[in-house]
Amino acid sequence: MSKFDANLVVIGAGSAGLVSAYIGSALKAKVVLIEKAKMGGDCLNTGCVPSKSLIASAKLLHQIKHSEKWGIKSASAEFDFADIMARVKSVIAAIEPHDSVERYQGLGIEVIQGEASLKSPTEVEIDGRTITTKNIIIATGARPFVPPIEGLDGVDYLTSDNIWDMQALPKKLVVLGGGPIGCELAQCFARFGSEVSIVEMLPQIMIREDEEIAEFMANRFREEGIHTLTGHKAIKVTEENGQKVLYCDKDGEEVRVEFDEILVAVGRAARSSGYGMEEVKIPISERRTIETNAYLQAGYPSIYACGDIVGPYQFTHVAAHQAWYAAVNSLFSPFKLKVDYRVIPWATYTDPEVARVGLNEQDAKQQNIPYEVTRYDLSGLDRALADGHAEGVVKVLTVPGKDKILGVTIMGSHAGDLIAEFVMAMKHGLGMNKILGTIHSYPTWMEANKFAAGNWKKNNAPQWALGILEKLHAWRRG
Repeated sequence: MSKFDANLVVIGAGSAGLVSAYIGSALKAKVVLIEKAKMGGDCLNTGCVPSKSLIASAKLLHQIKHSEKWGIKSASAEFDFADIMARVKSVIAAIEPHDSVERYQGLGIEVIQGEASLKSPTEVEIDGRTITTKNIIIATGARPFVPPIEGLDGVDYLTSDNIWDMQALPKKLVVLGGGPIGCELAQCFARFGSEVSIVEMLPQIMIREDEEIAEFMANRFREEGIHTLTGHKAIKVTEENGQKVLYCDKDGEEVRVEFDEILVAVGRAARSSGYGMEEVKIPISERRTIETNAYLQAGYPSIYACGDIVGPYQFTHVAAHQAWYAAVNSLFSPFKLKVDYRVIPWATYTDPEVARVGLNEQDAKQQNIPYEVTRYDLSGLDRALADGHAEGVVKVLTVPGKDKILGVTIMGSHAGDLIAEFVMAMKHGLGMNKILGTIHSYPTWMEANKFAAGNWKKNNAPQWALGILEKLHAWRRG
């Protein structure tokens, strides 16, 4: 074609799609953004925003119940679960304008609500209208994966998509899956008063974390009354005398778990079917994600993909990171940049939080990478003691004998915020000496990072030099 309606058509207005469209608009391209459901996608409507809103309410209730820890003899709270969920909806409503049709139209983007269909590498059809475009970005996201468990379809199971419509607190809740989503929501509902059971087929919850971190969180969950059933494989769901029951296999033995509601939180599957992808023959990987090259091109020079539809990380911040590359590469081709995945942080917003970047011990051992571990326990941090959350650890992996950071895991209050300093350091090649030499305000949680760097310095101090200094000071004393 010699003439196009648009420079860029973006399919999907979740995190990846919104950022792609925003970048295209900022670069003065003609952009069309198409969304068939809600602007803001999963993150705003069914993911990050509602879950963190629910976590905040649950954490407040937990602190009230344990007020004696903060020197308050007694405190109590009355709540209606429907009001909690109304607050969740109000937070979504407060953030909605950031992702709204009106905002993006105000940026000069044409926003169309409806289902797009690829007709060719340069044509997109919507409601009978064909839009020609130099480039297309597919950002259709992912949906909750529902495993083929016998009888599961016979109950009104919950997922992270529909749990936000609940108005009554379940008496007994089973959570299938001990990953981030399962752990966060399990702890929330337990704190509201549900009897919660986490069923995880693998030997530990939070399988991507070090064993000591996962074990700490499992013990914390047990302390809060959560039944943590690791190594349990869900087999079937039945209803017996009006009671819903999940049957599991544990080392060949049958385990029976009663429930009123069951939440399926075993992962998310990319939305890689429909949208004309089969007809245009968009390449799909074995994991059912769109297969892209290092520049996020999806089988054609003019088609790009980013976000959960691509992976390998299903995080909002990674979707935004990829979206920048997809937009810039599409608009300035043939000049393209490879996506940089070297420093990707992630966090699980349980209480305490768990955040990490780079390698942990489990990864380093699997990859046979030599490493040195430095720890700083938050039990010694003044601000943690003052706040009543003096539990957790900063755990740093470095190259043996050097201050180069290979990875960091932080477990504790505000871990998701504390990790940012290490992300910055790793991104720009700064080591532990630079963190140690940076002034951190007192008393703050950020001091934990400096103290971890101090422990590294102590562990790596040259003993020969210290011996000379000892003799020098003895001589100067006469």
